[in-house]
Amino acid sequence: MSRRRRPATLKSIAAHLGVSTATVSNAFNRPDQLSSTRREEILAAARALGYEGPSSRGRTLRTGRTDIIGVMLSDGLGYSLGDSVASGFLAGIAEVLDASGHHLLLLTDAARTDRQPPSLNGLADGYLIYGSIPEEATVALLRHQHQPLVTVDMRLPGLASVQIDHRAAALAIARHALAGGAQRPAVVALCMTLDSPGGRLERRTHWSQPNAVAIERLAGFDQALEETGHDPDRVPLWNVDGNTFEAAAPVIEALLAESSPDLLLCMSDRLALTALSLAEQRGLPVPGALRLTGFDGIDEGQRRRPTLTTVYQDSHAKGVTAARMVTGECQEHDVLHPVWLIHGDTCPTAS
Repeated sequence: MSRRRRPATLKSIAAHLGVSTATVSNAFNRPDQLSSTRREEILAAARALGYEGPSSRGRTLRTGRTDIIGVMLSDGLGYSLGDSVASGFLAGIAEVLDASGHHLLLLTDAARTDRQPPSLNGLADGYLIYGSIPEEATVALLRHQHQPLVTVDMRLPGLASVQIDHRAAALAIARHALAGGAQRPAVVALCMTLDSPGGRLERRTHWSQPNAVAIERLAGFDQALEETGHDPDRVPLWNVDGNTFEAAAPVIEALLAESSPDLLLCMSDRLALTALSLAEQRGLPVPGALRLTGFDGIDEGQRRRPTLTTVYQDSHAKGVTAARMVTGECQEHDVLHPVWLIHGDTCPTAS
């Protein structure tokens, strides 16, 4: 009966070639330490002896690193990949991680309050946190401050962050829009809280599970409303609980029917484009009977007519910056990305 062959190891490969185990290890883990000829000789011998390389688990135990960066998304994977802003952000992250040899781990649906936050111990070398997440998930993340943590579009005490100034951007576009003399403005909000349904939303001094981005954008809108003589508490506030046409259409239909607005301040381009489609179906000329603005600057808003008046933010660049920060390529602690207005046709400059 034949004796079962032992699996090849770094040590057996080294003995076969008459080199040190460190030299064989370098062929797999630190190729820059060897000449290309010597490295190919080692790899060829390993293939011949059936050795597939050091196990990732063993390397993790030795080095304490996984070469994985985790991204905690507040929404589901399908939604995030389909959303122009989130997908642009992820593409920026992927660009950096591909170049640096890291893998990407996606942790999704972090905003759902009916799920336990994931155990993050040992999963990744660092984490990016994108969007608003519940307090319990925040607490779970803060337990792992020995790993790099970078927040995007939210702030946590002591953590690095990548932001835009949502309040200032909302203020700028609302000032532009209200300069046209709107008499019946309304706000179309996106996920004002993590648990509120779509529909008309009563203003409160305190919301449970508030969405920090939406709160900041509303504050900018409200400041511009006050500056132009409008009482924000009397301006209709309608909440959409998802950044899709399907979620937005019934809410905006009800808003148009109930309030007959002449200006819609929308918290995303997707909401604004939905409103534009519904206005056209109703025979409401834009920007004649109805003016509207968006936020994000997605390509779709500039490819159709009338073009969308909006705030442009570079989501891809935010992803690049965040990934460089969490991998240590960038040493900045807080980065504020610029934004600018796109003066489209849906809310032209007042004459």
